Amino acid sequence: MKPLSSFLLLLTFLFASCSQNGSGLKPIFNGKDLSGWTANVDACWKVKNGILHAANDPEQKGDILQTEKSYRNFIFQADFKFGSGRIDTGIFLHDTKEQIQIGESGSLKRDMTALPYIPGKGYPIQVETGTKALKLDDWNTIKVQVNGNTYTTWLNGTQVMTYDSETIIPEGPIGIQVHPKREMSVDFRNILAQELE
Repeated sequence: MKPLSSFLLLLTFLFASCSQNGSGLKPIFNGKDLSGWTANVDACWKVKNGILHAANDPEQKGDILQTEKSYRNFIFQADFKFGSGRIDTGIFLHDTKEQIQIGESGSLKRDMTALPYIPGKGYPIQVETGTKALKLDDWNTIKVQVNGNTYTTWLNGTQVMTYDSETIIPEGPIGIQVHPKREMSVDFRNILAQELE
């Protein structure tokens, strides 16, 4: 078989596989710039070679990068890799309050990746499932599903928790955080989302 024919056959197989797995996840980060997103502190966000580099600005103000699009029920998925410093980031859900933590909790001083942080309640679920699945020196994949008031998270394919929020607002953007008042850097790639009915 000619190389070109083999290549086309492989592409056909890959597209068929994607269709069969039923994944409706689509890129919401183009890997080139911040089109479709809004930032308040530009110094916190750099894009290079398909990677979103998130790091605190010199004054450590921090920032939350948010989608211009609003979501109601959705699945969010991204790869992340810890950089330097004390990593405290997360995925904000509908606003800048409720989030799924990535990295260390500032209050608890320990890793709480894939667990919810709820203002006024702190961390209502504290399990070690995410800590066991986390790869400190490599890329990780986090998946977050929001359906109504229910959050479900997975880390590297392992389901970490399900939580019913009493305070989530019905709709809003998805956000990625650089926590203020600390030196930190973290990389993101393959940022995807899927709207649910």
